[in-house]
Amino acid sequence: MARYLDVHPDNPQPRLIRQVVDALRDDDALIAYPTDSGYALGSRIGNRDGRDRILRIRGLDDRHHFTLVCKDFSQLGQLVHVDNSAFRAIRATTPGPYTFILPATPEVPRRLLHPKKRTVGVRIPDHVVVRALLEELGEPILSSTLILPGEEAPQTFGWNVKEELDHQIDIVIEAGETPAEPTTVIDWSGDEPVVVREGAGDPSRFLG
Repeated sequence: MARYLDVHPDNPQPRLIRQVVDALRDDDALIAYPTDSGYALGSRIGNRDGRDRILRIRGLDDRHHFTLVCKDFSQLGQLVHVDNSAFRAIRATTPGPYTFILPATPEVPRRLLHPKKRTVGVRIPDHVVVRALLEELGEPILSSTLILPGEEAPQTFGWNVKEELDHQIDIVIEAGETPAEPTTVIDWSGDEPVVVREGAGDPSRFLG
């Protein structure tokens, strides 16, 4: 059964944040956590089983673009190649409900990349609990929006996630209701940005 941790949405209890991070580090835990665009599944980048568990839960194949959730732009810049035009636009819209698909650097394990494009998603959420987790962990979180098979919107309540996935994940973080829209996904692996998914972020900022 998944552990259910009730974390304050504005002032996350350091003790509970440490419990989650210890589980990610020591037990290779798979967590469900709230973001500024619904719930997400997350594990450490070095957790080899975490990727496969996420794919199974979401009913996805190997072509799924995973997202590396970062605490700041400096951390993001170590994981992906960002040219000047992308740099300015991404910097101006983060933190926020956007995911950017970009060519990965050698820092990213090959098993996490799109098998043909060698790209990966990156994002910097605007959420107090996520920032606390990333600060304590000291590295990005391998992540994917928690949209269950057959559904179009992400999960928004921790108690519902626990009910649905109690025996498939290790920890559920409850921190109040989250927005029901997933991130807006921008593919910037080519010369021009392409909107892959319209979500919570305004896509017009990258067009025209």
